Amino acid sequence: MAPPDSHHVNGDDRTGTGDLVVRLPGMPSQVARARELVTAALGRDHPLYDDVALLTSELATNAILHTRSGAGGSFTVSVASSATAVRVFVADGGSEEPPCVCRTSMHATSGRGLPLIEALSHRWGFIREAGATTVWFELLRERAPARVAV
Repeated sequence: MAPPDSHHVNGDDRTGTGDLVVRLPGMPSQVARARELVTAALGRDHPLYDDVALLTSELATNAILHTRSGAGGSFTVSVASSATAVRVFVADGGSEEPPCVCRTSMHATSGRGLPLIEALSHRWGFIREAGATTVWFELLRERAPARVAV
């Protein structure tokens, strides 16, 4: 599945204040820097902050552990937000195999990143081109229905 247009989050052409991109070295210490980007883009009070920070950490970790980014390369994290959604893209150095939503045993110590992305995001996908992989996810701000005062 190709990623949606990063300039129009969920079809909303009013970009938020949180549209940021950063390139990071493929080292484990940079997972925290990826979360810092989410904080800078959204702020800790954003209603989707916790889920966005968690899922961004998962994708950054995957980029470091499972792609050429972690072998002396780098990866790029992009956060785009609007009034209705937040979308994160993580572009890495690519790997031999495409990303896998593999199910793991209850005792496994890894392999839960993409199943977590699948479970918590409203939609997600990846694209592989020119030897690189970009994995993205989108979270929507749910609007509560208006209540009638009685």
